[in-house]
Amino acid sequence: MKGFLFLKRLRVVVSLIFFLSIFFLFIDFANTFSSDLINGILFFQFIPSILKFINLLAISSIGFILILILTLFFGRVYCSTFCPLGTLQDITSYISKKISKKKFYKTYKTYNWLRFSILIVVAIFLMFGSVLFVNLLDPYSNFGKIISDVARPVYYGINNLGTFILEKFEIYTLYRVEPKSYNFYSMGFSLAFLGLVGYLSYKHGRLYCNTVCPVGTFLGIVSRFSIYKIKLEETLCTSCGVCAANCKSGCIDTNAKTVDFTKCIGCFNCLTVCPGNGVKFKLSLRKIEQSVQLNDPDNSRRKFFAESAIMSVGVLSLAKKVLGEEIKEGMIPVVKEYPVTPPGSKSIQHFNNFCTACHLCVSACPTHVLQPSITEYGLMGLFQPRMDYFASFCNFECVICSEVCPTGAILTINLEEKKTIQLGKTNFIKENCIVYTDETACGACSEHCPTKAVNMVFYKDKLTIPKITQEICVGCGACEYACPTTPKSIYVDGNPIHKVAEKPKEEESLKEVDPNEDFPF
Repeated sequence: MKGFLFLKRLRVVVSLIFFLSIFFLFIDFANTFSSDLINGILFFQFIPSILKFINLLAISSIGFILILILTLFFGRVYCSTFCPLGTLQDITSYISKKISKKKFYKTYKTYNWLRFSILIVVAIFLMFGSVLFVNLLDPYSNFGKIISDVARPVYYGINNLGTFILEKFEIYTLYRVEPKSYNFYSMGFSLAFLGLVGYLSYKHGRLYCNTVCPVGTFLGIVSRFSIYKIKLEETLCTSCGVCAANCKSGCIDTNAKTVDFTKCIGCFNCLTVCPGNGVKFKLSLRKIEQSVQLNDPDNSRRKFFAESAIMSVGVLSLAKKVLGEEIKEGMIPVVKEYPVTPPGSKSIQHFNNFCTACHLCVSACPTHVLQPSITEYGLMGLFQPRMDYFASFCNFECVICSEVCPTGAILTINLEEKKTIQLGKTNFIKENCIVYTDETACGACSEHCPTKAVNMVFYKDKLTIPKITQEICVGCGACEYACPTTPKSIYVDGNPIHKVAEKPKEEESLKEVDPNEDFPF
């Protein structure tokens, strides 16, 4: 019993470490963690690791392989230890038991038709290069959206309130953070998802994990072959029901003295509460062949779905090659033909194929130019981040989004690379410019352009008007963000495939200043 208690406490400690670390990643506005530490924290996130492995074939992306090995040994420890959404559900369940002291769990019906239908739909979409249902159902990505869209604004508000109070006492430990903008559609989805998962975990424990979550279903299939399993000892079990009452997965049937290990998440609660020491966690190598009998229709379906899910991983890379990098016109904005994807994402197709919309880059972006999309990528790219130049602009000296992406949708780049990546090209609509409409001097777009792709040239009288050199434009959106007109008179149209911008000529910057010319300020 003491050994099992230690096992449970170890699991709780490790799960809290991962939960709190990932939670902090999404609310941290000071970029406290290094990119190596961030990658280490997210190393064991299952679906991001798979996508990153397909994308990079690197040792740093084999976390999912280690998870599969752990599952083959000990069952679904990912769900109870490494998954932040799972820990959030456990915290909710813990609170519910504190509120209602007499609360206990029941063995609920296993909705295999729903579990495997969801898994096969996710697998099919992955085969055709779409991560839409991964975006909507992946536990890590949904946890990220919840923290980024719901918890982060609250955290900013608390920080700013604390800053205001401390400044009254002339204490300047904290500093104010200016929130830029939030996508209320994404926030609404995150709130609804949080409400659903919160309700299910409060009432029924891990019902979401064993009914909807595709990762839980897939790892449940793998866990059928686990070397170590939780079992009820027929000679010691009295069918008192204490273990089942504490099983948040609803996988223990004390009457039949069986455990559905495909639903067991490895929380080890049952091991520590049995009054007769009738629950064991031990080697289970015998009768494995019986678990895959072909005449069992349920097992046959599980085998089929498992093979489909595994096959989809390999087909995803093939689909990427077949589909190529061309983007067909679809649901696009009226003004912009293509949305702008982050630096390091290579192309819209690459970004859409690998981004799970976890919103870590949205949280980490210091200028908050990255915002969740709704229709910009079409339905298949729902909630995937885009460069929103109405909200802000891309800092010319920043590559943070490429350092934190866990899936490889945004590849790691250095600062020198970033300064020559052309995300899009700037376009000018003279009829919207106040220099033309109001005959008023402006030049805000040129002042903010880091490469001087936007220059002010003579227009008439003493007025100047923007002129664009698209070859040296990197598409950072500083000009669009600075433009005061509505609608904008200058805007960036995304490149479907990122290009390399020419370096700006240095003659203008090296030109000597006329000593007789008045200082411009």
